[in-house]
Amino acid sequence: MSQFLQTPSSIWLTGATSGIGEALARRLIKDGHSLVLTGRRQPALDELVALAPERLKSARADTTQTSDLEQIEPVLAAAGPVDLAILNAGTCEYLDVNQFDAGLVGRNIETNVMGTVRSVERILPHLRRTRASGRPAALVIVGSSAWWFPFTRAEGYGASKAALAYFAQSLRADLAREGIEVFLVSPGFVRTPLTDRNDFPMPFLIEADDAAERIVDGLRKGRHSIEFPKRFTWTLRLLGNLPQGLIDRMAAKMARNTTQENPSP
Repeated sequence: MSQFLQTPSSIWLTGATSGIGEALARRLIKDGHSLVLTGRRQPALDELVALAPERLKSARADTTQTSDLEQIEPVLAAAGPVDLAILNAGTCEYLDVNQFDAGLVGRNIETNVMGTVRSVERILPHLRRTRASGRPAALVIVGSSAWWFPFTRAEGYGASKAALAYFAQSLRADLAREGIEVFLVSPGFVRTPLTDRNDFPMPFLIEADDAAERIVDGLRKGRHSIEFPKRFTWTLRLLGNLPQGLIDRMAAKMARNTTQENPSP
């Protein structure tokens, strides 16, 4: 059993206003934890804070903006020792290759990778102070299992999540000597406002509340790699271990005929 979430904790949660982040916020509030909630929509933050105003603080910020994260520093400082930082803010845009858009790829990377990196830069001094006081401290980075297989149209999204996984695992190695733990969460398809826009079948789709439950359970059990649902993640792992030529052929068969769907001008 891990040291985390067994007793009331102080937590910073980004991407708190929708999807997995909102479900996590509501679950952690129910469990009696104190949270600093970050998202881009103040009304949604206010709605969450109203659930337990004595334990919750809102800190509106866009994690892609360094200036926004600098402005919430007083809120983080006032929250006292931060035990956990759950970095969940993210986005997903799919690419149509016959209308290749470098900006779209960049937006995935800016939000999913650099937004997380900026958040780590902001919270790491707080976690170090927590460790110096003798308390456990951890970073929780919410990524995706999507990058384990080369899904069609996911060049930007998958690349950003692959980078995020490497970043988390490397950071885990560097922070081990300081006693700051790093957890990597790799969900499959979860019903959120982002996945509601998908126009393709999503195997083993689960609800956001279910995802939040699995993340909390994984943290309590000290699983540094939290992957779910198992039927989906195991399937992807198996597919990813096939010979590369077979992977390439399978991925190519999944590709849409975008030449017909989006004819060149």
